Amino acid sequence: MPEPVSILIPVYNEEGAIASTLAAVDTTMRPTGRDYEVLVVDDGSTDRTAQVLAEAGARVVRHRANRGYGAALKTGIRATTHPLIAILDADGTYPIGRLPELLAEADQADMVVGARTGASVHVPALRRPVKWLLTRAANVLSGHRIPDLNSGMRVFRREIATRFFGLFPDGFSFTSTITLASHINGYRVEYVPIDYYRRTGASSIRPVRDTLNFFLLIVRMVVTFRPLNVFLPTAAALIVLGTVKAALDFIRTGAFGVGAAILILTAIQVAMMGLLADLVTRRTSL
Repeated sequence: MPEPVSILIPVYNEEGAIASTLAAVDTTMRPTGRDYEVLVVDDGSTDRTAQVLAEAGARVVRHRANRGYGAALKTGIRATTHPLIAILDADGTYPIGRLPELLAEADQADMVVGARTGASVHVPALRRPVKWLLTRAANVLSGHRIPDLNSGMRVFRREIATRFFGLFPDGFSFTSTITLASHINGYRVEYVPIDYYRRTGASSIRPVRDTLNFFLLIVRMVVTFRPLNVFLPTAAALIVLGTVKAALDFIRTGAFGVGAAILILTAIQVAMMGLLADLVTRRTSL
């Protein structure tokens, strides 16, 4: 028998799309014969979302105030019990009909991500360069190839959510956090190419603030689990700068300047901090 799955749908002011999303989930899952539950977490919506959910007869957990995408997912994880967890957005952007395929892949993986690399992917032009840079940074710092860092359509095992629950932020960085944590800690992560459609309604993403938070999250997660991947490249860059500065100083004045010495000493300190952080990480993971 296929493993049962808890399907979590966080919503915030999605009155125009949530009913069709729930209908699509039901239409998709019923023929599979898999036991499933659907839980909608209303993250303090101020429009008619609550009324639409009531009319649809959905099972709902409601936040009194808007607490964030990650907070909604954490509430949903706490309120469900099945061994597999699937998350979907309620804005009509993801191909819900592909969910059974992701669930089938989960038989051989710890997490399956619907990677937005299909034939029809609608990402606003202004967000594409930022998304590309964030993905490249995640690949370099984590040492893994990650086609889609923060896709909102994925299936993962409850044990992953339980292990890293304390790391999950309340904001949009939930998906990036679980992706990086799973890769860095050796879990089996598979990617299935999917399409990504134009959303229904207005987006609640704040481009500048959320982009900065995503980048800081990537660095923080790698420092938490693989500190040398951050500290050693930083130390190497400082050594190179210090060496170049020393060479230029010597050519111009016949002596090494204070600036060069500071750069090289800082590089040594950063490298030592990285080694210490790596030792702590290895000991605490035993």
